[in-house]
Amino acid sequence: MPLYLLLILVIGGIASIALALHLLGLSQITPLGEDSARAGWLREYPDAEPQEITVTASGRAALIQTENGAGLVWAVGANTTARQLIAPRIADTAKGLRLTLRDPAAPRITLVLTDTERRTWRKALTGATS
Repeated sequence: MPLYLLLILVIGGIASIALALHLLGLSQITPLGEDSARAGWLREYPDAEPQEITVTASGRAALIQTENGAGLVWAVGANTTARQLIAPRIADTAKGLRLTLRDPAAPRITLVLTDTERRTWRKALTGATS
């Protein structure tokens, strides 16, 4: 089989699978609730019990307050990931906040927030940086 034909088949197959998953709704991000945010946080940091959890209106992220400071859980596909927020640099964006972390695995996190959420999160995170 010629190489160009093999490439067409492989690329077409991968594209077909991606399109089928998208059309079936399997590419949508699962929104977070307080319980799923707590579970996502405890999966990454089992020794840091959340004291307060604030989920965004979009359900894409949750601010976690613990004894040791603030943390963030956000939706990644059908799963979540979490990071402790140690001295994040905070910048406003048109739709929310951008956090710059000293973490090579997640150097920048862009959050979509309402204006009220932006003020609340900025206040909570500014307290976390001191």
